[in-house]
Amino acid sequence: MTTTAFISHRECELHDMGSYHPESPDRLSAISDHMIAQGLDSYFVYHDAPLATIQQLKRVHTIAHIERLKRAAPDLGIVHLDPDTAMNRHTWQAALRAAGAGVKAVDLVMTGEVENAFCAVRPPGHHAERGAAMGFCFFNNIAVAAAHALEAHQLSRVAIIDFDVHHGNGTEDCFNDNSHVLMVSTFQHPFYPYSGTDNPADNMLNVPLGRGSDGEEFRRVVSDLWMPRLRDFQPEMIFISAGFDGHYEDEMGGLKLLERDYAWVTEQLKQLAIESAQGRIVSILEGGYALSALARSVTTHVRVLAGI
Repeated sequence: MTTTAFISHRECELHDMGSYHPESPDRLSAISDHMIAQGLDSYFVYHDAPLATIQQLKRVHTIAHIERLKRAAPDLGIVHLDPDTAMNRHTWQAALRAAGAGVKAVDLVMTGEVENAFCAVRPPGHHAERGAAMGFCFFNNIAVAAAHALEAHQLSRVAIIDFDVHHGNGTEDCFNDNSHVLMVSTFQHPFYPYSGTDNPADNMLNVPLGRGSDGEEFRRVVSDLWMPRLRDFQPEMIFISAGFDGHYEDEMGGLKLLERDYAWVTEQLKQLAIESAQGRIVSILEGGYALSALARSVTTHVRVLAGI
């Protein structure tokens, strides 16, 4: 069995964008409740997510963006940054915890305390660009983590894999043309944020999927396109933007993935990590809004990471 860290923080459940918003605190409680019901809670090493530091955030975000978010945080009520993305009085702390979780995960994996880690955090991050919050995201959690691996731990090559139903435009913005980072992704297209297909940089392998694409199509893309490119790159650490809104039960999108597809892709990435990265994987929660499907998919994903 693999030693797997499970990183979260109660402050991540206090961020709330309104009672009808799909990116709700119930997402994290659904995951934890299902894991307990499945008897999995004793298999993981649990850690509280620390607060990301300004220095860690500045590796991928402008100081103007960081300061703008801090100023925008309200003392009462909810403040909208755009129609989809809002802050309450807990959002600033929650966003720092979500970004800090990835940093903590990298440190745990790089010191050998654990082989891999899953960060059950919110707000998600992969839409947050260097200078802008958008799409439910404030800081780019996966980008902060990957930059920490490169700069604090002196890695030369890291890979980011993103299978969320939406394109990770923010991650692409943070690492565009960075030869130390290879990003491979699938996403429904055309679909929010309507990006990822126009002349991507050489270090970006973006594979759009049409509405209705199922697990067979997804697996073909992973096997035929992702894996050869990833093996050529030989990453020293693997980062997963783990969005589960491509599940067929999730009405946010129009893909038809199932738990077994998430298990399969996690197995492929775990094997790659064994081959080139000493087994090192950091996975961070992105989307997934049908609560039962999200909880089942995350549980499937972490079962494979932990080898149980």
